[in-house]
Amino acid sequence: MATVSLRNLVKAYGKTEVLHAISLDVADGEFVVFVGPSGCGKSTTLRMIAGLEEVSAGEIWIGDRAVNHLEPKDRNIAMVFQNYAIYPHMTVRKNIGFGLRTSKLSKPDRNRRIDEVAAILSMTDYLERKPAQLSGGQRQRVAIGRAMVRDPAVFLFDEPLSNLDAQLRTQMRLEIKKLHQRVGTTVIFVTHDQVEAMTMADRIVIMKDGSIQQVGTPAEVFHQPANIFVAQFIGAPSMNMLPARYAGGQISVAGQSIKATLPLPDGSDLTVGIRPDDLLVSAEPALFAGIVSVLEPLGSETLAHIDIGGRDLIATADGRSPPAVGARVHLAADTANLHFFAPTGEAVR
Repeated sequence: MATVSLRNLVKAYGKTEVLHAISLDVADGEFVVFVGPSGCGKSTTLRMIAGLEEVSAGEIWIGDRAVNHLEPKDRNIAMVFQNYAIYPHMTVRKNIGFGLRTSKLSKPDRNRRIDEVAAILSMTDYLERKPAQLSGGQRQRVAIGRAMVRDPAVFLFDEPLSNLDAQLRTQMRLEIKKLHQRVGTTVIFVTHDQVEAMTMADRIVIMKDGSIQQVGTPAEVFHQPANIFVAQFIGAPSMNMLPARYAGGQISVAGQSIKATLPLPDGSDLTVGIRPDDLLVSAEPALFAGIVSVLEPLGSETLAHIDIGGRDLIATADGRSPPAVGARVHLAADTANLHFFAPTGEAVR
């Protein structure tokens, strides 16, 4: 196992800088997930750590050594790709053992190591099969096994679940998390799926346009987003946003006034955010009122789209007795769960 440190890391293609001096420390044994929209720089960062992309400026440290100029094979890392990258003409045993082809282990020791990894991944009964005889999830386990067999200091995962169907993705998330708890190796995992990030990570790194927007635990980035981008990217459905004004110790929003003390000049514009989970359909007069325009049944609850003066808010209603489309409803919220954002987009605490 090892720590990973990124120090003012820059990536440029010609005069175009796509990664802007990012810095991050990953602890020994930590599971860190990079998440963000396509083109934000997360996969480029991972490939630079792996040595598959050159560093334009800054340093990458793995353990106690800088690895900028080391070949990928000399960095003591293992990478699992989106498309499995396993050999169709080889058996599972040979695919897993491929990672040991340059090792100095004897054949019995190599086979023992392959058997150990296969047992961890519940693939012992499939060792003599070829990839065409396996499911998508089993193929991904083979790819993980080929990485594991080398006993690397750091695992790098580049969107390894995006080619799987929804049910299998859920299963593989759990398996990878259990695997990490069992072996304890440092993991850096890249995904565009914020659900994967929330359910798997010790810490999440949220990126946008080549910069880190926030680093924190899943609870921190969900409940204390650093800015509007993080607030709307993390959480499904996205946080509701309403324009507001702060004056005289009051926030005026959607025709309502809320008492508050904020570190903003009097008369400031701001944005008020509230998560759909914190905005409940109520029969009694409450914070907001509007007309139900669309319902999205989810079983135990229903997402209700409410039109309040031409603005669409998403609220949560009882799945067994949701309001009717066209009904006028009230929306209740604990003001302690409101989020405030300055005109710059940064959170105001």
